[in-house]
Amino acid sequence: MIKTVSQTTIADVFSITSDKIYKIPKYQREYTWGIKEWDSLFNDVTENDFGYFLGSYICVNSSTINGTVLEVIDGQQRFSTITLLLAALYSELAKHKTEMDEDDLSELSNLRNELANKKQKFTVSGGKVTEYNQRLLLQKQNSNDEDYSFILSDNGIITLKLSKPSNFGKRRIAKAYRHFQKLIDDEVQEIKADNPNITDIGALFQIVRKFEAAVLVGIEVDTNKDAYMLFESLNHRGVPLSALDLIKNSLIAQAENSADADNAYEQWKQILKAVGQDDYSVQERFFRQFYNAFRDELNAPYKSADKKYYLGYLATRTTLIDIYEKMIKSDYRVLLENLSEKANKYSIIVNNTDDEYVYTTSMQNLARISGAPSYLLLMYLLTNQEKLRLSDENIKAIVDTLIVFFVRRNLTDVPNTRKLTQLFIDIIATIKFESGNKIVESIKDMLKSVSATDEAFEEKLRGPIYDENPEATRFVLCNIEAQHQTKEIYSDLWSRDTSNKYVWTIEHIFPEGENIPKEWVDMIADGDKAKAIQIRADYVHTLGNLTITGYNQNLSNMSFEHKKERKSKDKTKDIGYKNGLFLNEDVVTETEWTVDKITTRTDKIVKKLLKMYKW
Repeated sequence: MIKTVSQTTIADVFSITSDKIYKIPKYQREYTWGIKEWDSLFNDVTENDFGYFLGSYICVNSSTINGTVLEVIDGQQRFSTITLLLAALYSELAKHKTEMDEDDLSELSNLRNELANKKQKFTVSGGKVTEYNQRLLLQKQNSNDEDYSFILSDNGIITLKLSKPSNFGKRRIAKAYRHFQKLIDDEVQEIKADNPNITDIGALFQIVRKFEAAVLVGIEVDTNKDAYMLFESLNHRGVPLSALDLIKNSLIAQAENSADADNAYEQWKQILKAVGQDDYSVQERFFRQFYNAFRDELNAPYKSADKKYYLGYLATRTTLIDIYEKMIKSDYRVLLENLSEKANKYSIIVNNTDDEYVYTTSMQNLARISGAPSYLLLMYLLTNQEKLRLSDENIKAIVDTLIVFFVRRNLTDVPNTRKLTQLFIDIIATIKFESGNKIVESIKDMLKSVSATDEAFEEKLRGPIYDENPEATRFVLCNIEAQHQTKEIYSDLWSRDTSNKYVWTIEHIFPEGENIPKEWVDMIADGDKAKAIQIRADYVHTLGNLTITGYNQNLSNMSFEHKKERKSKDKTKDIGYKNGLFLNEDVVTETEWTVDKITTRTDKIVKKLLKMYKW
């Protein structure tokens, strides 16, 4: 069944001496990773030591006499992302080609050879021609391979000269590539800030080497059947030990020496229960944020050591175990008491408490806008609320400021995700000697200073907002609606069904599907299908074309008139746009849906959001 298993680096997977071609089968789903996954992969590698483990992949060997072809059955999203990142690194390095010495040029050439197979062919006249062909062939869906090929061609990585595909910039492959260029630029600036003597070229190659050294486990099988069976086995059998399991085991082992294991275990369980018994990601985040929020205090007993932060500079997924093992060995009882206190405060933040506070709703909204990176700040503030002379109203004001920050941040990606932890640590360092309203003002000033400009924020609001960030889009639309709700017309727009899916979801008025119904082609493009396709690409994901409905599946690709007038099966309930929501008031008055209607409505919604989320 299994042909080979190997632990290998990215550099070896795409070895410059190998003729391997990796192909993503046409039946595989299209490229779906977004900003969250892009940031995670980039940050995981750059923030940790060389040799970071990126996971596994499964390939079927479908080699021919023309070369080794490996079909990527599992891991295709990761493969695609890694090569897009390497292509972005190549493009940034190529800008400095004229400044490079011989060694730099050789290293740049090696990077090219990782992305493209170098082959020499003989011409009819007997001469030699060097060709560079794609090493990774992406799936065809949604123009994935077409877009990727263009990126390689445009950077001179492959020999084939290709023109830019239609709507290239609006699809996910192009967005990933541009996002990595931005992340790379930010990382270069950080490297140079830490080492003023390093050049842009040196910093870029430093990033390249980090990624080339990242580790994958490759599993090669003979058939698709073998691949499927292996995939099922790896993903559904057994639960590996987590970082928290290892920390717990170290804690209990230490407590056993003092005949205190049972008590320590009970305390451990209570800590996990307080922060979220059934959600490992929340639990792990708490343990990281606990250290990062209180690292100065936690390192105080070791201040005579050589390093300022003896325990560790930051708690990350890879440093977590080492940091906690040191604290456990030092004094596990003190650590448990400290964790217990902070876990009770954390439970308030994550709404894992029965108590109601003036800021409870604001905390809920902060969670909905993915404001979890700020929880380390809030944990610090709640722990020291009395000492810092913060009222509950002060806490609410701070949380509301954080919501403004995260709405703007999550839509513009400014500041970069990886800077958030350090940002909130810096805020703690600034406000720990202040009190009351001064803290509220200082936090607002610091967040505003690193936030996107009003111009950048507005630009994102006017663009394909849903495609770039559906979660943030849902949040701002729900908040517009919430401002116009009363007790008499209240609907819980955040309610979930038995499958934990939102009951109320985003609805595209002009349908987003590839097969545009004829009635929509006629209405929005005067019967011109090509024009309708272009309109869909330009406008379908903009705010003016979006609303909220509890019956999205029922509406789907219906005509505009049917979407407005749709009723329940028993004819007693409006389930179309006449559902009573404020967001639909201007839609139901229209007799047709056109580009002008979309742009007018976009303008109206954008102006409202600029007021709601202004500094």
